[in-house]
Amino acid sequence: MDVDTCIPRARVEHAETAKYESEFKTGRRQYTQQFNTLYYKRLNTLKPFILNHARTKWEPKKIHLTPKVLNVEGPEPTFIVGTIFMDSQAKPSTLAQVENTHWISDPTPPRMYRDGTETVYLEDESGRIRLVGDAVDKAVLASGVVAAMMGCETQAGDFDVIDMCFAGMAEQPERTFSEDVFVALVSGLNASVEQPVTLEMQVLAEYLCGAAGGANDQKTSARIVQTVVAGNIMNVPVPPIGHTEDARANDRVPVQKLVASVDAYLSDIAACMPLALLPGPGDPSSASLPQQPLHPSMFAQCRQYTGFRTLTNPAYFEINNVLLLGTSGQNVRDLCRYSNETPCQLAAQSLQWRHVAPTAPDTLWCYPFTEHDPFVVRTTPHVYFAGNQKFEAGVAVGTEGQKTKVIMVPEFSVSHEIVLLNLRTLECSTVHIDACV
Repeated sequence: MDVDTCIPRARVEHAETAKYESEFKTGRRQYTQQFNTLYYKRLNTLKPFILNHARTKWEPKKIHLTPKVLNVEGPEPTFIVGTIFMDSQAKPSTLAQVENTHWISDPTPPRMYRDGTETVYLEDESGRIRLVGDAVDKAVLASGVVAAMMGCETQAGDFDVIDMCFAGMAEQPERTFSEDVFVALVSGLNASVEQPVTLEMQVLAEYLCGAAGGANDQKTSARIVQTVVAGNIMNVPVPPIGHTEDARANDRVPVQKLVASVDAYLSDIAACMPLALLPGPGDPSSASLPQQPLHPSMFAQCRQYTGFRTLTNPAYFEINNVLLLGTSGQNVRDLCRYSNETPCQLAAQSLQWRHVAPTAPDTLWCYPFTEHDPFVVRTTPHVYFAGNQKFEAGVAVGTEGQKTKVIMVPEFSVSHEIVLLNLRTLECSTVHIDACV
């Protein structure tokens, strides 16, 4: 692709990737451990922050903590801290699938896990107690969220919730304001074996590299300092159940050609600016979160450029002193099965919960960590984005002045849109890529 170099491209400082990568890198994965340790680590990490908020909110009203959920007694108001668990018949059950169908996986998850028939519990190391009341019915909650509940015990032994509070947003580093430069957020290219590079993808690459559009388009593209592709870069076909790989049949040749075509396509972008790739559910990476970086050997042409990086999903990275947290969207889509709120609202709420994937491992696959829960938000980002959604943007605001731009990045193969994020103002807008020009 011939690139117009008349307009020099803006350059900014990129923080070392290793500064943030260790959070989600797992190395060699072993699944002999149980998931209960992950829940224990999550509860104990977030509990001090929740207790601080709860005591500030309720102790002036003479309402005090009951240390264990099973120690709640009588009608006197109290508050307890634990992890929310939702028991719903709509949630997937591997044992039920094996019993009923003799197959392990169900490719069609239900649209909603919370449909009014679910039972909500709060549990800690001592046990669990059922939560009831209008406050629970109306609240935006999901399995795995750590929270404090204020209320009292009912005659039936349940806990009637009056109010609740969460960990709140974590500390946020200061952001220095810079010039007007942009980050291009892309997701859902969905390059396929049948059509590895669509016409819209080709026009997108030309736009990013300053070889498409008019003078104003080229001036804008020259201010793009980074492109991030958030998941579903390619749509690798899944072998049918019962399929046995036969080396003699060499049936992976189409996939190899797909990867080579995607590598050649992305190398045009990597030649013009730094390029970061997050894996998604359709990409050849681990299925459970955090997904590990796509293997560099798949990108022989891209890796010749120093600005090319393959990241985990989720991933933290810093550009020009702006801290970004991105995912490929699986965590947000799973949250949407617990609430009718928009994906952007749920993503913003997860920052208030201080956890980007609370439903893992209950209804979202993840690795059974034993030392810590990497999905806990220890530093509030300036920008939080999720890929493979319908475009939407908002702002999450914390009690201590934290502000995070929350962006839902559209699926390019469907919308033919990308998002341009201004690193100075944190304002964002979509650019529609029209191949019929």
